[in-house]
Amino acid sequence: MTQLDYAKKNIISPLVRRVALQEKIAPLKLMALIASGEAVIPLNCTHKIKRPCAVGKTLQTKINANLGTSTDASQIALEIKKLKVALEHGADAVMDLSVGGDLTLMRKKILKYSTVPVGTVPVYEVAVRAQKKYRNFLKFSAEDILTVLEEQAQQGVDFFTIHSGITSSSLAILKKQKRLMGVVSRGGAIMVSWMQKQRQENPFYSHFEEILDIAYKYDVTLSLGDGLRPGSILDATDKAQIAELKILGLLAKRAQARGVQVMIEGPGHVAIDEIKKNIALEKKYCHGAPFYVLGPLVTDVAPGYDHITSAIGGALAASYGADFLCYVTPAEHLRHPDADDVRQGVIAARIAAHAGDLVKRKALAIEWDREISLARKERNWKKQINLAIDPQKARDYRLSSKPKLSNVCTMCGKFCSIKLMDDCLGK
Repeated sequence: MTQLDYAKKNIISPLVRRVALQEKIAPLKLMALIASGEAVIPLNCTHKIKRPCAVGKTLQTKINANLGTSTDASQIALEIKKLKVALEHGADAVMDLSVGGDLTLMRKKILKYSTVPVGTVPVYEVAVRAQKKYRNFLKFSAEDILTVLEEQAQQGVDFFTIHSGITSSSLAILKKQKRLMGVVSRGGAIMVSWMQKQRQENPFYSHFEEILDIAYKYDVTLSLGDGLRPGSILDATDKAQIAELKILGLLAKRAQARGVQVMIEGPGHVAIDEIKKNIALEKKYCHGAPFYVLGPLVTDVAPGYDHITSAIGGALAASYGADFLCYVTPAEHLRHPDADDVRQGVIAARIAAHAGDLVKRKALAIEWDREISLARKERNWKKQINLAIDPQKARDYRLSSKPKLSNVCTMCGKFCSIKLMDDCLGK
């Protein structure tokens, strides 16, 4: 049985008990959220990890770090280094998006060294195999897709991004829409191109029942991908995006009825004033399923700083009810990220997630802020640093400043407001 099966039968599984303890909620409550489709625990039944997590309503906002080789950078050792950096700095999940080198070996290594759930985008491997076999990455079949899904699930992958919402009907709306940026999702673009070339329905949609069979067998969570997500704020919340979202909502119900856990992926590039609407639409059309968002990025003008644009959008999205934030690194739109890009992306996403949790889980999240505020009041530098979201960076800044007075910082020195108030009012 899957975790969703257990929950529907009112059985609190050992995994639910374990994760509920981490979340500091009652196991019965977590079980009920899973049963209603409002939360998932992405964990393949064959995969053993130290840090499983739940994603969904009333739970702490989780963050994902993307890893994986590219066609220009396919060193497995570098990706494992990035994995370790992501884990060290607090990623709740990672995704292997590899398209270069030995994909099976890359995934095997990530599954071996990851202490958190691992996701993939299977269409990437489908396309890479077709390119190697036929010298044409669009020359694949539905059977090829199902083969890759089975192999990845057997290997232990915990969640799949499945591009099932790009259909002949949603594609027709996209063509009529005439977007500025068209399709920016790599998997989405592959599927649109395949449909155009083959003149067939998207196999991720037409063979959805077979996909559910595989997901059910291994309790793989389906992350229904937003292949038509906006790649510019000018394309956000358009008819094509909403058409796809409605299709994903229908597919989510089919998955849940089959006992398969499911979450929904979302935009993308969205201006600040449209974020709340996007969250509300997903919760409405997808029946409260967990929402997994890329950012969202709130402006298009900041190449090199898109970890910041995404953190702004991610904080707002989380406060409005988004459940899972996919990090964006400073390298987004520019190059393959390195280990430092991963560090900055994870930290920015964690800040966004915590900022959102201060709104939706205030009673629990605020304790962290209370503790560090008390440490600042006491000018307890060691405690402040240990409580920081990035202790090493805080420590490096403190040590580099060499203050003349040990109980203040070099910004204010003897004019420190906190010290002055201590002297005036007493501690």
